[in-house]
Amino acid sequence: MKLTILGPWGAYPAADSASASYLIQTQSVNMLLDCGSGALAQLQRHLPLEELDAVVLTHYHTDHIADVYCLQHAAMILMQLGRRTKPIEIYAHDADPAAFATLAYGEYMHSHVIAVGDTLTLGDLTWTFGHTTHPVPCLSMRIEHGEQALVFTGDTAWNDDLVRVGRNADLLLCESNLYNEYFGKIGGHLTAGEAGRLASQCGAKRLVLTHLPQYGDLAQLVREAQETYQGPIDLARTGDQYRL
Repeated sequence: MKLTILGPWGAYPAADSASASYLIQTQSVNMLLDCGSGALAQLQRHLPLEELDAVVLTHYHTDHIADVYCLQHAAMILMQLGRRTKPIEIYAHDADPAAFATLAYGEYMHSHVIAVGDTLTLGDLTWTFGHTTHPVPCLSMRIEHGEQALVFTGDTAWNDDLVRVGRNADLLLCESNLYNEYFGKIGGHLTAGEAGRLASQCGAKRLVLTHLPQYGDLAQLVREAQETYQGPIDLARTGDQYRL
């Protein structure tokens, strides 16, 4: 399983980057996890749009779904040109029925409901979904390929279900939108120290900090996570790749 960071930013993308979006690939499937602003431009650096099989969404905040609607038109044009032979399958929760209804796009994009506790098999990947603590419904995700596990927290403040979903992760892709000084002051997101604590409690082999803030010294996030986790820690950067 290969993970490519397309967009490590929360809220809005930095220049030449994207907000939340990640490419997950195996020999049998090419998946997009979230599809934030700028995702399609970054995706095409690594994969022709003709070869994208499916998209899985954590939630409906714009920084996670902005390019879904561009992708709908891309799928339509490519199928009309004969360069795609099948629609893109998109998976998301339906706790917001109006938002879910916007995902399907005729014969070009088909939508499917996922929920906490579901198991989803896509190619040779198995996905399971957990609870988060966020102002809107959002899913955490465990993605397994054989004995390897990639875990994504989604957007969330601390909750104990994150530990269950993240147990023994080979790579924990963890939101870290807040510096430690904001602990208890801003809801819905993790501080870097909490991200490190989560990685420790999960027994994760590697921690990658993502959903990054647009202010401050980002290297401080790593230092703060190191106070609670002794394993390897990276800041997610556009174009970085990890093989599990």
